[in-house]
Amino acid sequence: MGPVRGLKKRRKPEKKHDKNGSSASGSPDKEGSEDWWDELSNRMNGLQQSASKCLGSFESFFKISRRTFEYICSLVKDDMMTKSAHFVFTSGKPMSLFDQVAVALRRLGSGDSLVAIGDSFGLNHSTVSQVTWRFVESMEERGLHHLQWPSTEVEMNAIKTKFEKIRGLPNCCGVIDATHITMCLPASEPSCNVWLDHKKNHSMVLQAIVDPNMRFRDIVTGWPGKMEDWLIFESSNFKKLCDKGERLNGKRLELSEGSEIREYIIGDSGYPFLPYLVVPFEGKALPESKAQFNRLHLATRMVAQRALARLKEMWKIIQGMMWRPDKHRLPRIILVCCILHNIVIDMQDEMQDELSLSHDHDSGYQQLICGAVDDKGVALRESLSLYLTRRLPP
Repeated sequence: MGPVRGLKKRRKPEKKHDKNGSSASGSPDKEGSEDWWDELSNRMNGLQQSASKCLGSFESFFKISRRTFEYICSLVKDDMMTKSAHFVFTSGKPMSLFDQVAVALRRLGSGDSLVAIGDSFGLNHSTVSQVTWRFVESMEERGLHHLQWPSTEVEMNAIKTKFEKIRGLPNCCGVIDATHITMCLPASEPSCNVWLDHKKNHSMVLQAIVDPNMRFRDIVTGWPGKMEDWLIFESSNFKKLCDKGERLNGKRLELSEGSEIREYIIGDSGYPFLPYLVVPFEGKALPESKAQFNRLHLATRMVAQRALARLKEMWKIIQGMMWRPDKHRLPRIILVCCILHNIVIDMQDEMQDELSLSHDHDSGYQQLICGAVDDKGVALRESLSLYLTRRLPP
């Protein structure tokens, strides 16, 4: 994974609290979670009937299944239930593990204000803030294994195979794209102009490399929205590893005509044309072979556009206009939203099927052309174009 600006080393967790019931210990069974949801939903909504008779209410509220929710709880339980975690509702009742994770997920998923979340759960807004931040800190460490570059040849081969099934691109290892996370900063803030982008919005950029299952494999965030995509990529650890031969340096694919195709990722024209990063052909009156390549290239890139659109749809805290965010904490919140996005996929959560497959993740932002070209990249693209042309039906 690429660097997340603002990421700091966390302190070691304290001993977990042992006086908060089975939910607090993080080891309740399914029946326990249903009892907890019954109580919480009745308290929040004033319902008289049992919420367990309408299980969809849980999924519609959190947009994830109970199984995924309980898995997330298992990841963060040691950090959330420390002796220092004396979080209570306004009624004085201590918050269980499930309560705390529910508040954090609701804050990240709805994007509602701290006050609105606090009012709905019966909490002080400062408690919502503290609980959410404790959750973010824990997920940074406990969930990071869900956001990793493939570590084995078997895993990478599975990715290549799935990409080739999309539109025929062989030996492709990922799609790179970027999106803007908009913010609302007061004009009086000294650094507000630093965050002004080309659309005159205050924003932060998220760059992501995505696999064919819409899973994030590498991210970079924390840079101001006015930074061009190619500059962010040039500064990324991913590019440095590729240049040193430590990424995208796996098995080459031998083609029938005797040529070879190395591992690579694809991106739009906002990225540099490199030996391992293939961008589309430029121009309007392209020969059919090049036009066809561009169509297949674009259709494959859609997986990244859909992943970023789904990320913002699912975790609305980064979808809308964030009000006066902490620029050191925001990159870490973005990272955790990406981790949660991957967890939903890894858990094969059926709720993801209910989400739309929109590809509009950066509405209003126009693509800026990089134009940087590497001769080895040109040769790779020509080989790919020729390969795909020969595979087309007559």
